[in-house]
Amino acid sequence: MDSKQISEGENWDIVIRAEKSPFALRLQEIWRYRDLLTLFVKRDFVATYKQTVLGPLWFFLQPVLTAIVYSVVFGFIARLSTSGYPRILFYLSGIIGWSYFADCLTKTSATFLTNQNLFGKVYFPRIILPLSVVTTNMIRFVIQLTVLAIFIVYYNITGLKIIPNEYALLLPFLLVLMACMGLGFGTLISSVTTKYRDFQFLVAFGVTLLMYFSPVLFPLDSPQVQNNETFRTILLLNPMSAIIETMRFGLLGKEGNFELWGLLGYSIAFTIVLLIIGLYMFNRVQRTFTDTV
Repeated sequence: MDSKQISEGENWDIVIRAEKSPFALRLQEIWRYRDLLTLFVKRDFVATYKQTVLGPLWFFLQPVLTAIVYSVVFGFIARLSTSGYPRILFYLSGIIGWSYFADCLTKTSATFLTNQNLFGKVYFPRIILPLSVVTTNMIRFVIQLTVLAIFIVYYNITGLKIIPNEYALLLPFLLVLMACMGLGFGTLISSVTTKYRDFQFLVAFGVTLLMYFSPVLFPLDSPQVQNNETFRTILLLNPMSAIIETMRFGLLGKEGNFELWGLLGYSIAFTIVLLIIGLYMFNRVQRTFTDTV
């Protein structure tokens, strides 16, 4: 039924048309389905640790246990520099930021494959599912951020002054930037995996490899980075490097020469281009998804 027939006929509550432009975001339709978005967020949040003994406590334990392992392996054994940061705070601040980005990427990259049965039965804006993943992980990020705050308070009580500086105010912006980057990568990969399933097997490996070329394990001003120009260049090309370093610099408040504004500009530009390409490919693939899978 075309637009002319609709206007001459009855007044319909909802009109579903095939979207002609892959660039159309249809934000009004997403807003209309906000209750469904909330339902998916609740489902994902509850299902994450359902039927586990510790349940939601894993939100707190996971980053702490990982930070302890990194402190032992990379701090005490490998003797990697943390540029004056307490090891547990250094690794915890990096893990929290990286985990949010990595989870957004890996889970949105499987959107079409994990929800193919749902897509074939009922209509709703397909972008709702990737948005629900980003939102659910955002809640977990805030919860885990309280763990870092508890450790900061502990260190201050024991006499080591850890005072966040004004760059900590950038945290909401950095969170949105990580969400958009994870969404861009995820939607792009999910669009490709509908035809080439091989990419899905490479996602987890690629995300882990990318972490080793980010400041999660060592800061940009560490000797290991400064003395190896090739490695430093690779680190700077990682768009997550500036985000993690800025978040760590603001929350832990270390004094020093803050020279990340140029790198942040690169991360912002990279994210914008990536998000545009990812959403374009996602909108293009969703129209013929059921015929491809």
